[in-house]
Amino acid sequence: MLSSKVQEALNRQVNAELYSSYLYLSMAAHLEAENMRGMAQWMRVQSGEETTHGMKIYDYIIERGGSVTLTRIDAPKTNWASPVELFEDAYAHEQKVTAMINGLMDLVIAEKDHAGHDFLEWFVAEQVEEESAALAIVEQLKLVGDSGVGLYMIDRQLGQRSPSAPAAE
Repeated sequence: MLSSKVQEALNRQVNAELYSSYLYLSMAAHLEAENMRGMAQWMRVQSGEETTHGMKIYDYIIERGGSVTLTRIDAPKTNWASPVELFEDAYAHEQKVTAMINGLMDLVIAEKDHAGHDFLEWFVAEQVEEESAALAIVEQLKLVGDSGVGLYMIDRQLGQRSPSAPAAE
């Protein structure tokens, strides 16, 4: 059984993960409008992953006998000056999510919720990957600057990303 503190925090995280999905979908829409379809594809996949993360937490709450409470999802930003600004925002967002996951981990440790600790370890590792991927793209975009050829190549590379099967826990 989940403590009320852990249940409330997990419900906030479900909402945060669904907001992340919404944000990345907004980024994809912006990139589509800018004819950066490869980058848009990357963001669409990212959006799907965030929905999967939210549902993973949703299912865990249910499995532990808790109650899921969904709240309003705020409207995300819809416009960026450049692809680098957009991916910098994605990186900053992943850093924020990492801080939230770390806060959840601190809470389950304080609550002596060993199952919660075990569950959240996957998310801790996932956030390392999420931050690393976003930062790598930011660095590539900064490297090419305003080069049309460079942006084309990065766009083409990012367009190769496809949804992957959910990772085992």
